This record gives sequence, C-alpha cells and structure tokens, in this order.
Amino acid sequence: MSNVPIPKKIDPRKLAERGIRIEGSTELKFMPNLASMLVDDQAEVWIDLQFDRDELKIRTVQGSAGGKLAMTCQRCLEPVEIDVEAKFNLAIAPTEEHANNLPKYYDPLIVEGDELELFPMVEEELILTLPIVPYHDDCSIQTSFGEEVTDTSTNTDSDKTNPFSVLAALKGGKLD
Repeated sequence: MSNVPIPKKIDPRKLAERGIRIEGSTELKFMPNLASMLVDDQAEVWIDLQFDRDELKIRTVQGSAGGKLAMTCQRCLEPVEIDVEAKFNLAIAPTEEHANNLPKYYDPLIVEGDELELFPMVEEELILTLPIVPYHDDCSIQTSFGEEVTDTSTNTDSDKTNPFSVLAALKGGKLD
C-alpha cells in the first residue's frame, strides 16, 4: 500500500481513459455512516481500485476495499472484530438509461457530472458487506443473572401435583 493520500473527489471517466489505479488507506472519519455502525472509528480502511476500459470500450472500476472493523457482538454485547471486504465490478454510466443498457455482469455507477466523491461510494459498498448480526464464533453467553437458585425441596415424583389436573376437572364437568 502506498502512503499517497487518496483523493476525496475524482473524475472516473478520465481515470478510466488513463488506466489509473488508486491504492492506499484512509481513516473512518471520512466515512461517517459506516463509522456510526461500529464500536469505534479508530480503524483504517484500505482501498484498491483499478479504473480502465474493457473490450467493449466501457469505462469500468474494479477492485476491492476493506479492513478490520469493530462491531457489537449481538450475543454478549462486547466488541467483536469483523473482517470486511467489498468487491467492485462497476461500469460508469452518465444516466439511468445508459445504466440499463450495460452488460449484466457490471453494477452501474451513475456519474452525472464530471466528479465523483470516492469515499461515499466505497462507504456504501462496505456497509452492504457488514454482517446483519455480528457475533463471536466462540462467544459464551451469560444465561442467568443474579444469584444462582438451587432446588432444595425433597419432593419425589409421586408427591408432585399434576399441572393438568385442573383441565381434567374441567373436562369432567367438575369445578372446584
């Protein structure tokens, strides 16, 4: 990974014409929607995107982005580290109509103007890859709270009353 800062705004058409690759990492402060779903925003997200033209002369964006992000375990409510990786296979389209005519193996990236904000695009893809219910694989769940209750009674099976005896009495027409 390079230490060159990732640009916030890009012109994806020009980058595709030149075959430019953007590679590096960024802080989560540039992705506030993603950061709001996490325990902390101290992680870094790596980005590796290749802008190019395919054999049909369609401008494309391919690559991936990801990182180790801390979410709340839904079993024990403690932080759990999740490996997240979003894959990009996008085709740049100027309008919705052009996007409908793209080959189905591409996801459309509609860019109406000249510039595109890179971080929100990456952020949306990363949000889509987050688990719906994050949890530890070896999470021990606390199943009881407070003091442990022990059964000290000496009842045997014959001493216990049948909990369905009331129903039997009702069925037989007897009311107590």
